[in-house]
Formats: sequence, structure tokens, C-alpha cells
Amino acid sequence: MPEGHSIHRLARQFTSVFAGHRLAVSSPQGRFAAGAERLDGHVLVDAWAHGKQLFLGFDNDLYLRIHLGLYGAFDFGGDSTFMGASSIGAPRKVGEREVASDDDGGAYAGPPPPKGAVRVRLVSEHGWADLRGPTACEVITGSERAAVVARLGPDPLQDRSDGGDFAARLRRRASPVGLLLMNQEILAGVGNVYRAEVLFRQRLSPWRLGKDVREDEAAGLWADISALMRNGVAEGRIITTDPEDRDSPAEPVPVEDAHYVYKRTGLPCRRCGTPVAGTDMGARKLYWCPSCQDR
Repeated sequence: MPEGHSIHRLARQFTSVFAGHRLAVSSPQGRFAAGAERLDGHVLVDAWAHGKQLFLGFDNDLYLRIHLGLYGAFDFGGDSTFMGASSIGAPRKVGEREVASDDDGGAYAGPPPPKGAVRVRLVSEHGWADLRGPTACEVITGSERAAVVARLGPDPLQDRSDGGDFAARLRRRASPVGLLLMNQEILAGVGNVYRAEVLFRQRLSPWRLGKDVREDEAAGLWADISALMRNGVAEGRIITTDPEDRDSPAEPVPVEDAHYVYKRTGLPCRRCGTPVAGTDMGARKLYWCPSCQDR
């Protein structure tokens, strides 16, 4: 599932490509025809992300709310003015990386014929975006958007988000921190990769109960998650290793060097050599180092 940094990249791309433009909105697949009709012909005012939720705001005071889920993804294209990623979302073939547009500056003839089950197509004079496979895709009002956000925890990528709020939500729960970091009501935007990697980096056992996490440890989690996710927005992929812990000095960082424990079951820990362990937690695969994360 795309994690929060990818959704913030989507918001930036929509703002860059479509904000201020009148859009033709359609549903080639047909499943979103009624919703598309409510937005068709209106101007996109802004795009905004909170955690894994994307909101596209239109000039008729309606919002397109999208949650990509496990399989949702956007494809983009356009004329020579379009310089964004060509695809953002899931699934990925290699890591968590979006490919830059390779537009050759030729004449723009409009979007190509829809391929596969395109739930929503958005088209401006200069570009287009196709959405496939989202978990959620609906038209909502401003008050409904506010209600969605109110149910979520703080987003580390929002400047106004509060690390103290995260700490309080975390420390009043008697569930393992490995579960709590994936709970969007505790912390918005973190998924399986960031969960495993930040717990390793902070040397915390995934089984430590939230109520047993000290305030300074919660502050360390928040600071590290915030920094890693901001790097993810900039790089278009999740890189959590420090240069001194990688096997190769190559740039860009090879996929096999990008993580400490995620999908490294049985391989030696990059810091202590203990085999990385893997099990299930909360219906998702959990990875950790039994030696580095023994507290």
C-alpha cells in the first residue's frame, strides 16, 4: 500500500499540473459515473493530503476523496509543460519509486485510449490523469472532508501537525507499538515499511506497549518518522539506511541497500549481524532485529 509520502507527492503533482484548470472528469469504467458528473467541467482549486487520504478540491465546493489502498495508482501524461512522475501508487515492480516523465516535447494529441479499468479520468488542456483500483473514491462536501480528517491522527508531513498529540495518543494505549504505528487514528500516513524501519532505527521492540513508551522515545519516533517521510517525498521512494550502513556507496541507493530490516528476513542485521526476524503482526508482515530491538 502506498504510504503517506506517495500521497503527498500526488497532492503536489495535482497542484502543479491541474490547479486552476477546468477539468473534464469521466469514468471510463463506469463505476464512478455519477460522481464524475458532479465534478465534470469544474476548476480544480487545490489538492491536499492527510496521511493516506487525498482530497481534490473543486470550485463548486466539492471534494474528490481518494484512498489508493493496496492496488490503487494514478497514471499521468501531457504535453511538454508536464514534468511530473508518470505513475504514482501501487503496485510497484521495484521498491517505492516513481518514474519521471520522459515526454519528448512532441505535439500533444490528448490522453490515450483508456487501458484497463479506469475508475476516474481527469483531463485538462495540457495533461491527463487516470485512476485505477482505489479502495475509496467518492465526492464529498467540505464538512464531510473535515469529519474524515478528524478521525485521523496527526500527519508528520503536515507543518501544523503536533508530535505531542501523537505521543499522547500512543502512550495511552495498551497495544504493541508495532500495531499502533500502523493505526491511522494514532499516526496518519505510516505503513508497513516505515513501521518496521523506524522501530529498528529507534531500537524499540515492536512488542513494547504504547503505554510503556517514554515521552522522549515517542518524541524520537515522531522526529525520525517526520524526517524519513520528508525524504520520501523528495526522493519518490523510501530510503531509511544511513550511508555507513550500506553495502555499496552507489547512487542512487540500490534497492537492496535501502532498508535495514524490511523484507530482509534471515539476512544479517546491518548493525549487529544477527539474522533479521519476520513474523505477522496485525495481518501484515513484521520485520525486526531481535538483538538491536530487545527493549
